[in-house]
Amino acid sequence: MQTVTSENWPYPRWIAHRGAGKLAPENTLAAFKLGASQGYRMFECDVKLSSDGVPFLLHDSTLERTTSGTGIAGEQTWANLSQLDAGSWHSRSFAGEPLPTFANIAQFCLKNGYFLNIEIKPSPGQEAETGKIVAEHAARLWKDADRLDLFPPLLTSFRPESLEAAQAAAPHLPRGLLLDTLWKGWLETALVLDCSAIVCNHALWDTSSVTQAKSAGFRSLSYTVNDEWAAQRLLDLGTDGVITDRVDLFVP
Repeated sequence: MQTVTSENWPYPRWIAHRGAGKLAPENTLAAFKLGASQGYRMFECDVKLSSDGVPFLLHDSTLERTTSGTGIAGEQTWANLSQLDAGSWHSRSFAGEPLPTFANIAQFCLKNGYFLNIEIKPSPGQEAETGKIVAEHAARLWKDADRLDLFPPLLTSFRPESLEAAQAAAPHLPRGLLLDTLWKGWLETALVLDCSAIVCNHALWDTSSVTQAKSAGFRSLSYTVNDEWAAQRLLDLGTDGVITDRVDLFVP
């Protein structure tokens, strides 16, 4: 598998958030296809575990907002989760769209040569287990990436415990620390986890934080950037990746 480092950084600058931002039901195969139709070659998605250990795509801990289900997603079996409608909440044209497994999305990306940013999104209390299982699945699914001249996915998380477990399970896969604040020790934590990137709320990047990250050898990515002025500010700062909902506005 081709090694990703901050020096050997293959990923496109523009990354479609949860597949296609808000133009399709997030974290579904339909969203990925729509994002791809807008010219995007890299996608961000959220992966968590069912109660029987199947990695699948969902952002929230609970099911109500983006599916026809109720309750905590991680407490339900994949057999139950796979029957849910994950499209009708968005619009009638996506009615019946299912929740995809991580394997489904991996195959779509591998077959089409797309890049993937996997946010490890554990249910509460499952931080280490989710990091371990998602990393193991990613390593297996991308094991032939070299032969196909493809690069591995970037594993990111807000939870250092998840990244630590991913690092132990698949140390060759690149990692990124997600930040919603620049909490004390963020840079040191990313170094200990041997991350390749820091992924910040875009408002956190300024000359100082970008300089700190780059000086420590990290690539700098931003979420979720939906305005032209914000994107231009990040480009002017010299950051490396922009995660956006506005796949209709920004042409990658």
